[in-house]
Amino acid sequence: MGVTKEQVEATLTSKLKPSHLEVVDTSGGCGASFVIEIVSEQFEGKRLLERHRVVNSALEEEMKEIHALSIKKALTPEQWKQQLEAEKSKPAA
Repeated sequence: MGVTKEQVEATLTSKLKPSHLEVVDTSGGCGASFVIEIVSEQFEGKRLLERHRVVNSALEEEMKEIHALSIKKALTPEQWKQQLEAEKSKPAA
């Protein structure tokens, strides 16, 4: 069996100490494909590509079995806060 959602969450939590983390297994349960949304202070001062590299590096062992990793969001806590505030201020459709 491949990597579990819980393994990905545990690894990212221990290595990147995120203030927000959402991991979705999009593989149908075989652990080969994940979508990640992560907010971490470790992204401060880093460009998007560098942030993705940090996530990939943290998941180095898991990546040996993961075939697709989509990092939907890799934000700093301040960026996350701004995004949440912007979403709240949008009028309901």
